[in-house]
Amino acid sequence: MLRRLLLAAASVLALAATAPCAFAQMRNEQDRARQDLAAGHVRSLRDIEARVVPMMRGAQYLGPEYDPQARAYRLKFIREGRVVFVDVDGRTGQVMGESR
Repeated sequence: MLRRLLLAAASVLALAATAPCAFAQMRNEQDRARQDLAAGHVRSLRDIEARVVPMMRGAQYLGPEYDPQARAYRLKFIREGRVVFVDVDGRTGQVMGESR
């Protein structure tokens, strides 16, 4: 019993140690997306979503990611229990591909 408790506590501490790193990466993505938008390098996420989400009938939209090197958005959906990623060129708003 004590061993389980110690194992659970160690797991929680390990997870807590990685959370700030993941948060910092997400924050950096958001900052880069804002900078690229302000500089006119990419379209707004709202514009990208308005183009792509209606095309994904029968899928639930889970959220975006931004790749500052490629200046591309990756929108994540779930359809029939499967995760579907749609990659979109941030400059043009054109869908570059879909992957499962």
